[in-house]
Amino acid sequence: MKTAFWLAGVTALALAQPALAGDTIKIGFVSTFSGPTAVIGNDMRNSFELALDHLGRKMGGKPVEVIYEDDGQKPDVGKQKTEKLIQSDKVDFIAGYIWSNVLLASLKTAVDAKTFLISANAGPSQLAGELCSPYVFSTSWQNDQTPQAMGLYMNQKGVKSVFLIGPNYAAGKDMLAGVKSTFKGEVVGEEYTVWPSQLDFSAELTKAKNSKAESIFVFYPGAAGVQFLNQYAQAGIKAQIPLYTAFTIDELSLPLQKDNAIGIPGAQEWVNDLPNAENKRFVEDYRKKYTGLRPTYYGAQAYDAAQLINSAVVAVKGDTDKKDAMKAEMEKANFKSLRGPFRYGNNHIPIQNFYLQDVVKGADGELSLKTVATIVKDDQDRFHDKCAMK
Repeated sequence: MKTAFWLAGVTALALAQPALAGDTIKIGFVSTFSGPTAVIGNDMRNSFELALDHLGRKMGGKPVEVIYEDDGQKPDVGKQKTEKLIQSDKVDFIAGYIWSNVLLASLKTAVDAKTFLISANAGPSQLAGELCSPYVFSTSWQNDQTPQAMGLYMNQKGVKSVFLIGPNYAAGKDMLAGVKSTFKGEVVGEEYTVWPSQLDFSAELTKAKNSKAESIFVFYPGAAGVQFLNQYAQAGIKAQIPLYTAFTIDELSLPLQKDNAIGIPGAQEWVNDLPNAENKRFVEDYRKKYTGLRPTYYGAQAYDAAQLINSAVVAVKGDTDKKDAMKAEMEKANFKSLRGPFRYGNNHIPIQNFYLQDVVKGADGELSLKTVATIVKDDQDRFHDKCAMK
């Protein structure tokens, strides 16, 4: 019995201790690889793998092992997968996370274990503010920033009123709050829909039409974005009320939204045609490696996550026990990002440009996104002053 107690104590101690530097760099990657939104997770995985190809599949002279886990778009599953990666697989880093509610459920596990977590998409306001951590970095944005940029663009266009529609979860609330923080006109209505199951938006579109608002703003990623845009056009509202968006039109949704997406502006920190050498190589090599597919901002952010991790590992020559040194290196954003140069704020959220994107049809009839203008330069999220890190 004494032996059993001793073994139990050793096991508990092992689970509580961070992993020691090994012969490989182990990275856990949590995203959605099943269900309707699996296309997003697949794009992130594709881009992360391409980054590893570009790095020779080594970091700091050590081979890289990536363990991909499917969160099923469920916070409890994401938390369980995060615990497995940290406690059982003993990864050096954990990355990915599409959904804000999944990330928030998983965050404490990583922070308590002092395992670096790189969010390649989700950017809840709490992460930028009171839940900021020395062990958490973003290669995307804080949720409010992109819709804030769209609010600024709507001001530039002279829009006087808007009806807001979005999903009822953490990111949806952040997105609509972001628009409201910069838009100077009147918000005449605000509707939140059941997430992620609701795909019929006829009631919300009717309310928006009856509100007499001059415009509509929506945030619907993935399949919901396809359904909303198609219903918006089919109801004849596209010809009556202009639509402004964030994360609703991308290279994954365009083949399904088709011409309905033409003329509907969006805002983003990355667009496929940004004129820097790293981005041109990324887009070209992605299309070669994954025939018939185009990369999205989800993928670009995942690619940058791999590059950020690499910068940390190289700085410590593969000795991932040197956490303070890795943190200091990552805070420099000392790598060539696909979006161009950016810097980190005190809360490890990028300070960066946001661009106006539009849908164009090529001579071959293929739809794609292009950069139209820079909406805002060196934008910093509005929650950074709530972060205890200075």
